[in-house]
Amino acid sequence: MKLSQRVQKLAESATLAVSAKAAAMKKQGIDVVSFGAGEPDFPTPEHIRAAAKAALDAGHTGYAKPASGILEAKQAVCAKLKRENQLDYEPSQVLITVGGKEALYLACMAVLDPDDEVILPAPYWVSYPEQIQLCEARSVVVEGLENNGYKVTADQIAEAITDRTRVLIFNSPSNPGGFTYSPDEVKAIADVVADRNILVFSDEMYDRLIYRDQRFLSFAAASPRAFAQALTFNAGSKTYSMTGWRVGYVAGPEPVIKAMAKIQSQTTSGTATFNQYGLVEALNGDQDPAEQMRREFEARAEYMHERLNALAGVRCVRPTGAFYAFPNVSGAYAKLGVSNSIDFSAKVLEEAHVALVPGIAFGMDAHVRLSFATSMAQIKKGLDRMEELLGKA
Repeated sequence: MKLSQRVQKLAESATLAVSAKAAAMKKQGIDVVSFGAGEPDFPTPEHIRAAAKAALDAGHTGYAKPASGILEAKQAVCAKLKRENQLDYEPSQVLITVGGKEALYLACMAVLDPDDEVILPAPYWVSYPEQIQLCEARSVVVEGLENNGYKVTADQIAEAITDRTRVLIFNSPSNPGGFTYSPDEVKAIADVVADRNILVFSDEMYDRLIYRDQRFLSFAAASPRAFAQALTFNAGSKTYSMTGWRVGYVAGPEPVIKAMAKIQSQTTSGTATFNQYGLVEALNGDQDPAEQMRREFEARAEYMHERLNALAGVRCVRPTGAFYAFPNVSGAYAKLGVSNSIDFSAKVLEEAHVALVPGIAFGMDAHVRLSFATSMAQIKKGLDRMEELLGKA
């Protein structure tokens, strides 16, 4: 059976592949500690689940009307973005989507043509380059330097811009890097792209998961010009532990939002109606459960940072947001007899029964990603096993 060239070029999600491999080993009776998928280990807060149940009981089981999202959900998004991000959007500028991933895909499909260029800072989330490729556009990768915490600079972005640049993807806090851009860094990059025909995809999925004294600034809040040229992406998935609900949202210039909604109407027809009522409650309701999760992630971030830097051949930038550590493990390659992140991860899985995600999937082959969206007991067990395998620094 013939398959399209499009799908043959597409890479499988490395994070999901690692999770599947770990799950298969567990079914064989092997005790695997998985640092793979970026999925909170907490249940969705009860008041959010109750809102979805109430929506079901009230008969909200048909298609969302309109398909782009029920008005209550759009209004809740507008309220959240104004309250927390100092962004003023109208419901007509908001699209409710099947998770944040669909929002990003719809944006790519709505604005990219073949041979358009997208500036893609590395390390990057695994789906960015694949979605760009599906549009037959081209990723222009700009690699963040370790001495800058893997964050790209405004000068690096300026150097990457050409007359074919259509989009800049900006992700803070970062998946997989665990770093967060400061307000001044955001403003500097916003200044570089201002007055250019460049749309900024600002992926802010982890905007509530920031640690220590870090301050967060939405890209669109950097300046009036930044507001006019940015799409702001988010979801219930990470902040409220709603990964399986598949409910995300995006806000931005109305013509782009309408174009994305048009594509959505011919593909998914939008996310489940009753789930949207869950999102309404998540955004408008009690925020204490979300803050409790954030504090637990912060404690895990500190512990993981300390333990990783104590391993032989490993160095790790301190996570300031999201729930990922992204250590440079290339100093341990020789000890394990490997030369890349895929072989390193395979060796650790086989010998220590610890599942990591190879850094090559995120554009940086000297690294691996560890998600600390798992219990502290599992984190300690996994790092103990890595210490036994690699030794102490």
